[in-house]
Amino acid sequence: MSNLEQTIERMFAARRLTRNDQQQLMAMFSQRDLSPNDAALINRVYEALSQGRLRVVD
Repeated sequence: MSNLEQTIERMFAARRLTRNDQQQLMAMFSQRDLSPNDAALINRVYEALSQGRLRVVD
């Protein structure tokens, strides 16, 4: 399991992500060399945020 996968699993288990987590995901998403799997994982997080299944905390 990659570091990204572990981070995202932790976020979903806690049902929240920190501002630091959010910044890291945004930085990764802006990279052009993301694998399709990594891009799908990041999109999963943003979909959960927009649906209210995850929330951002400080």
